[in-house]
Amino acid sequence: MNESKDIRESVINALQNVMDPETGADVVRMGLILDLEIDQNGTASYIFRPSSPLCPIALPLVLEIIEAVKNVVGVTDQNVTVIDYVGADELNKILASMPLSKNEA
Repeated sequence: MNESKDIRESVINALQNVMDPETGADVVRMGLILDLEIDQNGTASYIFRPSSPLCPIALPLVLEIIEAVKNVVGVTDQNVTVIDYVGADELNKILASMPLSKNEA
């Protein structure tokens, strides 16, 4: 459990380097990442909520978030769900078909 907590901290630190170009603030400070959990296998699960339902950069921003999480030591896989965005269903389908772990890249 302590290892999961350490990995979670590392994920948060990595996400603090992902900036929303429209605001200049990081995605953690903006509250765009919700319910971040790391399971015993190293799978990071979280919700991405773009800053607005019509966010024009939702796709590139979530891709940057995925890459940041993927590169954290100890993360073996990730489950990301996009909510509160007009294109959430389509974006979630795209993400479901993408490699989200280092091994699949």
